[in-house]
Amino acid sequence: MTVKRTDKTAGTGRAEKKMVIGVSSRALFDLTVENEIFEAQGLEAYCRYQVEHEQEVLKPGPGFRLIRSLLRLNDCAEGRELIEVIIMSHNSPDTSLRVFHSITHYGLPITRSVLVSGASLAPYLSAFGTDLFLSACEEDVQCAIDNGIAAGIICTEGVQEGTGYGHGEGRVTDVIPMPVGAGQIRIAFDGDAVLFADASEAIFRREGLEAFEENERVHAMEPLGEGPFAKFLKKLSALQQELGRENCPIRTALVTSRSAPAHERVIRTLRAWNVWVDEAFFLGGMEKKEFLKAFGAQIFFDDQSVHTSNASLAVPAARVPYRRISAL
Repeated sequence: MTVKRTDKTAGTGRAEKKMVIGVSSRALFDLTVENEIFEAQGLEAYCRYQVEHEQEVLKPGPGFRLIRSLLRLNDCAEGRELIEVIIMSHNSPDTSLRVFHSITHYGLPITRSVLVSGASLAPYLSAFGTDLFLSACEEDVQCAIDNGIAAGIICTEGVQEGTGYGHGEGRVTDVIPMPVGAGQIRIAFDGDAVLFADASEAIFRREGLEAFEENERVHAMEPLGEGPFAKFLKKLSALQQELGRENCPIRTALVTSRSAPAHERVIRTLRAWNVWVDEAFFLGGMEKKEFLKAFGAQIFFDDQSVHTSNASLAVPAARVPYRRISAL
C-alpha cells in the first residue's frame, strides 16, 4: 500500500495521537468450536482444549481483515505509529498462547495485551485510551459504550454460516466481488444512534415516520447530537486528511435508512463537524446488505440487530448498543 502523505490538513487537522483499537480474540479469530466447548462443557474443558491445540493456527475471524488492513497503515507513517491494536481477552495467560501463536503466524504486529481470566475488560479500555473496541461479548461492549468509547458487538454469524469472509487470511473473494480500490480500508456506519445521537430515532419510534421527517425538516439547520461513534469518525477523518485525500487508503460510507427530506440535516451535521464521509446511501428503509456488499465494507456498525445480523451474512458487522448509565 503506497500513500502520499501530506502536511496540509483541513477540518480536524492532523491526528496527533495514534488510534488505539482493542480487539477480543473472538473478534480477531474464528473461535466458534472453542466457544461451543466452553458453553457446553465449561471452563475446564475449554482450557484443556486450548492448551492441547495451542500449536494449531486459528482461522481468521470477522474482524481479521479490518485489523490487518489498519495495522498496514503504519507502513505509511514515516516513523510514526498511526495505529496500535491491543488484544483484550477473557482468556487466562495460560490459555492465551494459541492466540499469540496465530498472531505471529499471520505476521500481525500486535505486542500488547490484556488477559483477565474471565473478569471484566471495561476498566482497561480507558487505561489504554481505546478509540474503538470490537468484541463478541455484549457486556464488555455495553460498558465501553456507557463510558464514551466507540464499540461494537461483532457478529459471528457469518463465520458460523461459512460465508468465508473471515477465512483465507482475511480475503473476501468468495463472498464479495472485490471493488475498485480493493486495497482500501472500507468502514461503513449507520447514522442515528451510531454516528448521531438517538433523539431523532426516538421520535420515529414513538410517533412514526411522518413525525420524524417533519422534525428533521424543521430542524434541518441544527446539527444532530454526537452518537457513540462521532469521536471515532472525527479521528478517522483526521487520519484521512493526514494521509492525503487523493488515493487515501481509508474510505468511509454512511448507510442509513433515512431518505429525503431527512438527509439534509445529516449532511449539514457532518459539515458542522468539519468531517466528511466518502459515500452516503440514503436508503429509505431498503435492506442494507446488498449495498454494503457492493461497497465492500470490512466492517459495518449499526444499532439494530436486524440490520447487523443480515449484513453479517455478506460483510463483517457489529451492533452498537444503546448507552445506559455508566457502570464505572
